[in-house]
Formats: sequence, structure tokens, C-alpha cells
Amino acid sequence: MRHNFKNLKIWILAMSITNDIYKLTLTFPKFEIYSLVSQMNRCSVSMPSNIAEGSNRGNKHFQHYLNISLGSSFELQTQLLIAFQNDYLSKEKTEEIENKIIEFQKMTTGFISKLDKNLSS
Repeated sequence: MRHNFKNLKIWILAMSITNDIYKLTLTFPKFEIYSLVSQMNRCSVSMPSNIAEGSNRGNKHFQHYLNISLGSSFELQTQLLIAFQNDYLSKEKTEEIENKIIEFQKMTTGFISKLDKNLSS
């Protein structure tokens, strides 16, 4: 079964997170541009990109790409907390984006489970 990635709620949320991260990292110190900024931007881009790439595959392969996207979200969550610890972000902004990431993780995990059930039946 193929999926139209643009209609998937997880892809829409991942795109929103990516947009947030790009805007956020513009405020980071310039010396972070090739380290934390680059890492956070790449992780956030990986989330919707892997959903899109996997959406044109069968469900078993799609699950693999969803798991990669999920892994990128956990990486991004960690990097967000590192940015907060280094005082690049306010507590409120950190919590706002972390909550979106956690929502993405829950939704993606649920979607993977749903695909798994479809494979089993």
C-alpha cells in the first residue's frame, strides 16, 4: 500500500517541527553554525524526509523509514535539551518544541504499530 505523504499527520507535524527548528537555530551563537545548528537542522529535515521517502514503498519498508524518522526525532530532542542547557533557548521555547517532538514520537509509534497490525493480518 502506498501513502500520500502530504496527507499524513505525522509528515505535517514533522514539517512544522522542521520549520520551528530552522527559525530557532537562527538565534544561536555563530560559533555553533557548523556543530549544533547543523546537527539540529539535519535531524529535523530527516524526520519529514524519511516519511516522504518511505511512503512510496510497501508497508514493511515504510516501517523502516518511519523508524529512521523516529530515531531522528529522539536525536533532535536530545540536541534541543543541549541547546537549553547552554542557555540558547528559554525554558518555555524548549518545552513548546519538545512537546511537539514528543507528540510526533507518539503519533509515529502508533502509526508504525498500525502498519505492523496490517502486515500481520
